[in-house]
Amino acid sequence: MKFLLWVGLPLLALLGLALGVPDVAPAWQAKSGDGTAGTFIARYETCGRNCTWHGDFVPDGGGTPRNDVIVYDGPDDLTSGATVAARDTGARRGVFAAQGGGTWLLFTGLAVAGVLAAIGWVASLVHAIASRCRTRREPTGPGTSVQG
Repeated sequence: MKFLLWVGLPLLALLGLALGVPDVAPAWQAKSGDGTAGTFIARYETCGRNCTWHGDFVPDGGGTPRNDVIVYDGPDDLTSGATVAARDTGARRGVFAAQGGGTWLLFTGLAVAGVLAAIGWVASLVHAIASRCRTRREPTGPGTSVQG
C-alpha cells in the first residue's frame, strides 16, 4: 500500500499532467469545431497497442503546413495517400479529424487523473509530516507527564 502511495501517485500525477494537460485545450477546441481547417494526408501507420496514422497537415487557404503529425480520431479505413478533413488546434503531436471522436475525453481524463493524483500525493505528504511532528511532541511511555 505504501508503495502505491509514495511511488504510484506521483507517477500517475506526472503521467497525467505531462500527457493530458498540454493537449486538453486543443482537444476541446477541436470538439467545438475551432482551429484551422485543412486536410490531413496519410503517409504511414505505426502500430503498437493501437495503430496511429502519421502524415502531413495542409491548411485550407494557405498557411504553414505541419509535417509528420498524427491524426486523432481518424477513420478506421485510412490508407496511405488518403486524405481526411482535419483541424489544427495546436496539439503538440497532431491534428484532429473534422469528423470528431473521443480524444478530447481521453486528454481530459488523463489531466483530471493527474491533478487528482497530485492532490492526493501532496495531502498524503502533509498528513505523514503532521503525524511525525505530533508523534515527536507527545510524551512516550507510561507515567510520563507533560510539564509546562
